[in-house]
Formats: sequence, C-alpha cells, structure tokens
Amino acid sequence: MLESAEMGRSESRDAYDERLPALRVELLNAQFDLRGAKFPVVLLVAGDDHIGCNAVVNVLHEWLDARYLRTHAFTRATHEERERPRFWRYWRALPGRGETALYVGAWPQAVVADRARRKIGKGEFGRRLGHIARFESTLVREGALVVKFWLHLPKKELQKRLRRAKKDPEQNWRVGETDGYVYENWNRVIPLAEEMLARTSTGAAPWHVIESSDARHRDLTIGETLLRELKEHTEGRPAPPPADAPTGGEVPPADGALACTDLTASLSGERYDKELAKRQRQLRKLSGRARKKGLSSVLLFEGWDAAGKGGAIRRITSALDASDYHVVPIAAPTQEELAHHYLWRFWRHLPRAGRMLLFDRSWYGRVLVERVEGYATSEAWQRAYSEIRDFEEQLAERGTPVLKFWLHIDPETQLERFKAREITPYKKYKITNDDYRNRERWEDYSVAIEEMIARTTTESAPWHVIAANDKKHARIQVLKTVCRALDRALD
Repeated sequence: MLESAEMGRSESRDAYDERLPALRVELLNAQFDLRGAKFPVVLLVAGDDHIGCNAVVNVLHEWLDARYLRTHAFTRATHEERERPRFWRYWRALPGRGETALYVGAWPQAVVADRARRKIGKGEFGRRLGHIARFESTLVREGALVVKFWLHLPKKELQKRLRRAKKDPEQNWRVGETDGYVYENWNRVIPLAEEMLARTSTGAAPWHVIESSDARHRDLTIGETLLRELKEHTEGRPAPPPADAPTGGEVPPADGALACTDLTASLSGERYDKELAKRQRQLRKLSGRARKKGLSSVLLFEGWDAAGKGGAIRRITSALDASDYHVVPIAAPTQEELAHHYLWRFWRHLPRAGRMLLFDRSWYGRVLVERVEGYATSEAWQRAYSEIRDFEEQLAERGTPVLKFWLHIDPETQLERFKAREITPYKKYKITNDDYRNRERWEDYSVAIEEMIARTTTESAPWHVIAANDKKHARIQVLKTVCRALDRALD
C-alpha cells in the first residue's frame, strides 16, 4: 500500500500559486458552513513522516480559521491518561456538532509504534486495531465526518533528510528520534503501518495515503481532499448500514433473566443489620487495598423506578472514604452532551486509579428508555449493543472491574412504593406523572431489558439481576457482589 504511493509526484510553484487562492477561499467557506451543521469533523493526520505531519498542521492553521479548529497532538501519555483506558484521551477531545478537531498522530501512530518497539505482542496489536476500527465506525454511524491522512516518505527521501540534518545544525532540531528510528527499522515499521492501514480503512472512514516528498503536492492534495469530503458530507452521503441486525420479540421470553429471578427472596431485620455491618467492613478494607494498588472500578445501577437504586448506592458509599468514590446521577443529556456521541459523557467521567465510580443509571439508557420511548432510531439503538460491548471491553482490558446491576421488582411492589412516596414529605419529589405513565409500558420495557441483558452480558462485564422486592435483601446482595469482584481483581 505504501510502496504504491511512491509515485514521485510534485507540483510546480506556478501551478501551486494558481490553485491555492481559490482552494483557501472554498475551505474557509466550507468551515463557516460547518458551524451550522449537525455533524462534527474529526481530522486525523498521522504517518511515518514526522516532519511532514507537523508541517501539515501548520498549513491547516494558516488556511483555516484557527478559532474553530481544535488541535490535539497526542504524544506520550500523561500519568493521568495512563490511569484510564487508552481511548479515554481521544474521547475527551471529540468535537461537538459543527466543530472540527485536528488529531495529530493519535491512535494509529501509537499502535504502530508500540508494536514496532515490541511493547505489545501480535495479539494485543490485533485487539487494538479492532478497537480503532470500532471507534471510528462508532463516530461515523453517529454522523461524524472522519477524514484520515497518512503521510508517507520514501526511504531514500528520509535518508536524504537525515543526512541534511546532520550537516546543517540549524535544521537538526526538526529531525526527531522518531525519524531515525523509522529509518533504522524500516523493514519492521512499514509492514506494521501497512497492516494497520489495511485493517482500519473502511468505506465510511478510508485512509488517504499521500506521498509527502514534495510539500506543495502534499499540501494541495490534503486541502482538496478535505474540501471534497466536507462538501460531500454536507450534501449528504448514504448512511452506512446498521452494525447489528434487528432482534427482539413482542413479549419477553419466558426463560429470560427477569422471569428466572426469585422475587420472594427476603432478609429479616436482625440478619440484615449483621450482614450490612460485616459487608461494609469488608468493602472498606478492600477499598483501601484498591487505593494503594491503583485499582479503579466502575459500578452502574439500572432498574425499575422505585426499585431501590439510590438506597443500594448509599449503602456502598457510606462504607467508603469520600475521596475514594464519585457518584454520577444520569438525567436527560445537556445541550453540550447532545452535541456529542452519547458515550462521550460517560467516557469523560472515568475515574483515576484507585477510585470507584458509581453511575445511577447509565449508557444503557440508549437501549432502554431511548428505544422504548422512540428517542433513538431503530438503527441507532440496535448498533448501540456493539458500541457498549466495546466500551466495557476496553475498561476490562485496563483491569477495571465493571459491575452492572439490574434491580428487579414486580409491578405490585412498584405501585406500593409509589403510593408510599406520595405521602412521605421528603420523598414526594421522587414521584412524577411520568413514573405512572411508564408503568403502562411495562411489557415494552421488559422486552428491551431482556434483550439488553442477553446481548451485553460478557465474561468480563456480566449483568447481576438482583431481586429487590425486599430492599434489605437487595442491598446485601449488591454489597456481596461488589466485595467478591474487588477481592478477585485485587488478587
């Protein structure tokens, strides 16, 4: 792939000067039009030509309005970034609708470098390429325009550059350690780059491989390609096919996770008090060990309205030091969150090493309330299953336990709790007309819940369905599950 790009193409100064003015005007107009668009632009510049990448960044800042172009140069990960999954820093930098982000190096260059330097093996290399392909597919399927450039410099040209830098001290600073490493390890680096390009180039997010020997040819090609992509996307190109085929029936399966849950399980008050004290002591000790070891964990709580999610969360947090956990209640997304992919707001909350993050409702809203209430299209919530599995897989690969709880009650218990809330002064705020309206769609939600559990239960992130008709029993079961998971992860 890279060898075929070595065509020796160049652009004369006269031709460059003739084409450039109109190109710059059109690019600025396209950038202005983008501000009112309903999609973000992710512009990726990477390659084996380190100097060329930097030069292209400077050119783009000159040609475009820098006020509306956010540039992110990803070099060695910071300590804070290493405490989280690898893609955390890329998700945090994602642009909102109508915005453009310029990524330099980023995920493709990082995976090639790590494999070339033998920091990762062949299996990990393949897994990371899979994450890259799914990440880009996730962005595209939500409407983003992803434009990727790989700048390739032939070996002979790189050799000339290194020789010139050695002779001219004033130019030596431009040639970094990366350039020398690529030249000395050419037969290892280039095949890895070619494999990465082949496995992450898709119809929706193809790689544009550009020979960068001639700066004028390189810059014009990038500018014209970017302009063409912006125009095509603004005018509307066909949407990519859904990632998952439609599934699900009209009624919940008789042998599903909810139907198999014994809702009669209960615990006496005396037994509850003893178990609560015991499990909270255990959790406190495990939390201290996790803090010292740098083990973070993510807990999410889903369940029927009034199933006791808040109470279960409080029994966990009351056993912990306030600096060791963070609770994130999930409500309707803000305007800023709506301008990004729905997983963006969850990625940005991921905890630092040694801390516990608890979500009171979670990313599963996409396949529950958004599905049932029609806030997400059928294609959007169907593809969410694979997006969610990939998200949780990356957490697990980082060593982060992911604990997913569904607190299950029956309709009769829910109605009793609704009535109790109405007559309890400090609980009145918890009950709304929407709560009663949602009861009318119990069967629809049951179908969605059963499918969610079936399609997103994995070995590293299984669902724990908790019988919650008896709150005491539910709280102890949650505490036991958390303690077991932490103990296993720490050992």
